Amino acid sequence: MRPVVLSRIHHMSAVRRVLQIREESHLMRQVFMHSSGSLCGRQAANLFSGVVPRMLMLGFGLLFAGLVQAQDYARPSLDASQWWDEDWWERGQLPVPENHQVRLQWTAYTSGDIEVPALVARPDDEARYPAVLFVHGRRGLDDLVQRHVTRLAARGFVVLAPDLFSGRFIEKFPIGHDYQLEGDLNAGVDVLLARDDILGDRLCLYSHTRGGYLALKVAVSHERQADAVACYVSYYPHMQDPNAPEPMQVYRYAPEADALQIPVLVFIGDEEQYQRRRGIEMAIASLQEKGRDATLFIYPGVGRGFDFRPNVVRTFADDLAAKDAVQRAAAFMLRQLKAP
Repeated sequence: MRPVVLSRIHHMSAVRRVLQIREESHLMRQVFMHSSGSLCGRQAANLFSGVVPRMLMLGFGLLFAGLVQAQDYARPSLDASQWWDEDWWERGQLPVPENHQVRLQWTAYTSGDIEVPALVARPDDEARYPAVLFVHGRRGLDDLVQRHVTRLAARGFVVLAPDLFSGRFIEKFPIGHDYQLEGDLNAGVDVLLARDDILGDRLCLYSHTRGGYLALKVAVSHERQADAVACYVSYYPHMQDPNAPEPMQVYRYAPEADALQIPVLVFIGDEEQYQRRRGIEMAIASLQEKGRDATLFIYPGVGRGFDFRPNVVRTFADDLAAKDAVQRAAAFMLRQLKAP
C-alpha cells in the first residue's frame, strides 16, 4: 500500500485558491481607496498593496515546499490491523506483558584473535527461552543501554549483548565505521546459538542506531538470514554505511536492505533526524513494495534515544514509546522464533 501523495489536481486547486485570495485582496484595496479618501483608507490600501501580496507569495512558497516534500520519496504504510486491539476496544481487556526477574552475567568469546566481552541477560530460572542477539549503537554498551538489554530479557528471552567496541579498544561515539566489527558480531551469532539454555536453532537480531547497520550486514552480507537469523528488529537504525559520502547518507539507503528476506520491524519517533528518517522510510517502503514482511512504527512526540534516555531528560512520551515498543518487539520475535 502506497502512502497518500498530493496529486497534480490537488496542486492546481491550491494554486487557484491562492490566486482567488489575491484577487479578493485587490477588491478590498479598491474599497478602501474609495472610502472617503481618508488617511485610514489610504493606509489600509497601502497595506493591501504591499504586505498582503508578500504574505500571499510567502504562503504560496510554503505550500509549494510542502508539495515537494510530500512527493519527495515514498513513505511506508502502516495498516490499522497492525495496531488495532479488538479485545481492548470492545471488551476493555489489556494484554498482560510477560515479566521475569532477570539474571545478568558477563562473559567473553573470541572472534579471530580478538576477545569480545559480552553481557548475557536471561530470566532468573532454569527454563529455556528464545534467543536474541542485541547490537548496540555508537554509544557502546554503557549502563543506559544495558538497561535496555535487561528490559528485553524480562520479556522472556536469552539475550547476548556483545560489547563490540571494547573488544577492539574503540572509544564511544566513533565517527568512522570499523568493518571488522561485522565479523565480531557474526561470531556472536554462533556463540549464542551454541548455548544449551535457548529454545530453537534460530535467533532474532535486535539493535538500535548504528547497531542496525551492523545487524543488517550480518543478516545479508554474512548470509545469516539463511541459516540462523529469523527476524530483524531495530530502533531508529542507521540504514546506510556510516563511511559512505554525505549524499548517500541523506538520499540513499544501504543496498543490503533490499536483500532482507526475513521479517523486519523498525521503530522511530516522529521527531527523528531527517537524514536518518528518510533512509529508514525509503528502505521499509521498498521492502513493502517487494511484498516483504516489513513494518515501521512511528511514535508521536519523541526523537532518537527514546528507548534509553536517562530520567533527567526523559519525557512521558519517551516512556510510553519505549514500553510499547519493547512489548511489540517481544510479541513479534516470539511469532518469528516459534515459526517452523
